[in-house]
Amino acid sequence: MNTLKSSIFAASLLFSGAVSAAPETYNIDNTHSFANWSLRHVVSKASGTFTDITGIIQVDKENLANSSVDAKINVLSVNSGYAKRDAHIKEKDYLDAANFAEMRFVSTKIEAKSATEGVMTGNFTLHGVTKEISFPFKVLGFGTDPWGGQRSGFEAHTSIKASDYGFGWGLKPNGPVGDEIAITLLIEGVKPAADKGKK
Repeated sequence: MNTLKSSIFAASLLFSGAVSAAPETYNIDNTHSFANWSLRHVVSKASGTFTDITGIIQVDKENLANSSVDAKINVLSVNSGYAKRDAHIKEKDYLDAANFAEMRFVSTKIEAKSATEGVMTGNFTLHGVTKEISFPFKVLGFGTDPWGGQRSGFEAHTSIKASDYGFGWGLKPNGPVGDEIAITLLIEGVKPAADKGKK
């Protein structure tokens, strides 16, 4: 009987531990998050970033597979280091930002490879077209910032083809820019003020 009680008690502890390990919520800090991109330009490469990224990250530190992401990127925040080029990128013959000012990624599945690495799958919407994409990601860490807030860091790499999203400029013979776009995501999350004290 004592053995049975001990087993039930141990099981209850395990269950309560599982319940307490709920995913933590982090808001994407758009002042410290970047969606960097590069693609062929003539015979070299051009690169830049989108600096306005917002959204919510749910992280289960004990099981990354229970995590999720819903992120938005403001197309108008494109920055290639040259204002005249940025204005051209936003025009209709490239990103058509006047009609499609937002990109969005919503995760549907996360496969954990380790405690800090995994593969994320989700729906990515660009230029009014939604495609399922998958890409590897890495958890860079968790910690307290200088102002007492709780932060998280993530890095991910992927590539997309512009033609998959209705853009034809990368398919032109001898065109000035390529079709494949390499993307590096550097994302920093911060816990909402009400959650700062939670671990």
